[in-house]
Amino acid sequence: MADARIIETDDGSHSLYLPALNESYHSTHGAIQESMHVFLKHGLEHAHQLQNQTSFGILEVGFGTGLNALLTLLEAAARGFTIFYHSLEPFAVPAAVLQNLNYVQRLEALGHTQAAQWWQQIHGAAWNQPVPIGANFTLLKDSTGLQNFTAAPQGYEVVYFDAFAPSKQPELWQKEALAKTVTPLNEQGVWVSYSAKGQLKRDLAALQTEVQSVPGPPGKKEMTRAIKLPSLL
Repeated sequence: MADARIIETDDGSHSLYLPALNESYHSTHGAIQESMHVFLKHGLEHAHQLQNQTSFGILEVGFGTGLNALLTLLEAAARGFTIFYHSLEPFAVPAAVLQNLNYVQRLEALGHTQAAQWWQQIHGAAWNQPVPIGANFTLLKDSTGLQNFTAAPQGYEVVYFDAFAPSKQPELWQKEALAKTVTPLNEQGVWVSYSAKGQLKRDLAALQTEVQSVPGPPGKKEMTRAIKLPSLL
């Protein structure tokens, strides 16, 4: 990821663009907007409403810049949630790139006074071991790729599927790879992604979920949410 280039998206927040893939890490219509809409609103918040609980295990595919982790930590602190955040990322973004992203400044302008402290702690946390951040948030940055991932036995309440687009990383969107994220979801667990591909929805339905098409973030008509159904066994 050494060739990653910082770009500014439409909401003023940064993203990274990879020339080799002709792909950006976030929507060019707004990086923070997209993360808040897809993962916080339709993922974590929906799980809270559906499951009526405040303690969540979250599995993320694609730690990337750490934006989703930071926003989730801020939300958890504001709402009194307890979070175990397990994020897969085999290709870590270099620290020299991360330090020039403007998420802290944008979030501080919105009143998130702890954004800088927690951003530093997120990116200073050791890889491949659980690290507590704040009062009720534990981060596990996992350098394992999805193809080699074996889920923890305790399961998860939410999955943030934030891999690059199916056209860029098709191996991560195959049914066998998706199963690695759906299988460890607890009953009524919430799986979310920005993608609205028909094949994705068919594969998720075949993996014992109720698939929902919900309004997408700015620039996208739809996104995908799936709810883990009760076991038939």
